[in-house]
Amino acid sequence: MPGTRANTDHGLHGKARFDDIYDLPDPRGYFRTLRPLAYQIPQHAQEVFRQLLAARALADASGERPAEQPAERPPTVVDVCCSYGINAALLNHKVTLDELYERYTGPQVERLTTEQLIDSDREFYAERRLPDAVTMVGLDAAGRAVSYAKRVGLLDAAFSENLELADPGPELRRAVAGAGLITVTGGIGYVTSRTVAQLVGAAGGAVWLAAFALRGVAYEPIAAALRGLGLVTETAGPEHTFVQRRFANDAERRHALAAVTAAGADPRGKEEAGYYHAQLYVSRPAAHVAAFPLADFVGDGGASPS
Repeated sequence: MPGTRANTDHGLHGKARFDDIYDLPDPRGYFRTLRPLAYQIPQHAQEVFRQLLAARALADASGERPAEQPAERPPTVVDVCCSYGINAALLNHKVTLDELYERYTGPQVERLTTEQLIDSDREFYAERRLPDAVTMVGLDAAGRAVSYAKRVGLLDAAFSENLELADPGPELRRAVAGAGLITVTGGIGYVTSRTVAQLVGAAGGAVWLAAFALRGVAYEPIAAALRGLGLVTETAGPEHTFVQRRFANDAERRHALAAVTAAGADPRGKEEAGYYHAQLYVSRPAAHVAAFPLADFVGDGGASPS
C-alpha cells in the first residue's frame, strides 16, 4: 500500500512509482507531483461513496444494521491506502479536489513549516466540515501521511499497519468493528485479498466495500475471498469507467494498454486516449444486493466519459 508500494505485479508492472511522495510530513509534495498528471479518481469516487452510504442507510433501516452500530451514530467509513486523508477531506468537507490542488501547490502555504501547515489545515477543514460527516478510519503503511491526516482532523482514527505483512492489531480491530463501508481508490494491486479480507472480517459480515481498481489489475482474487466471507461483488460494467490520471510517460502507456488488453477489456476511447481508467467494484451481503440493485443508486454521477 502507499508508503511501501510493494510491487505485487497484479497488473501494475510498468506503472510509474512515486514512492517519495507517499510518506512525507505533509501533502504538498504529493499534490505538486500529481497535479500535472491530472490525478482525479478521489473526486469521482465521492459521489459514488455518498450514494452507497445513502443506500446503506436504507439497508440499516430495513433491519440489516449491525448490532455494534446503533442507528443514531454516524456510519464508520474505513479508507484503505488513505494516504494524507484525501478521501476523508472530500467526503466530509465542502471542498473539491481542484481546490486542494490550489491550496497545497499555491503560494499561501509554500513557505509554511509542516507544523504551521497543520495548524492552518485544522482551521481550513473545521470551517468546511459538513453537518452529516461520517466517522473516518484511515489505514496506510505510510506512518507520516496518516499522522498528518489525524492531526489536522481528517481522520478520527489512523493506523499505519501493513496488513500484507501482519494481522490487524487489537486497536485497529476495535476501530473497524461494525463499519458500514470500506473504501479503496488507489490501492488495489498494492494491497491484495489478504488486506481486504482481514478488514472485512474485522468489520463484520454486514459491511459494504467499494473499490476502484485499474482495468489492468485482476480483481477476481479479492472477489473470491469476499465470497468466502459472505459478500457478493458486482461491477458497474466495462463501459462505466472512471479516469484515474494521465500516463506519466510512453512506457507506462504501453504497459497499461497491454495489461488492459490481456484482461479482455477494450482500451479504445479510454486508455488509448492517454489516461488510466478504473473499474468500480461493490461488495455487499447477498440480501443487500437483492434489495438494493447497484444500478439503482450508482448512476452516471462521477463516471468519466468513454
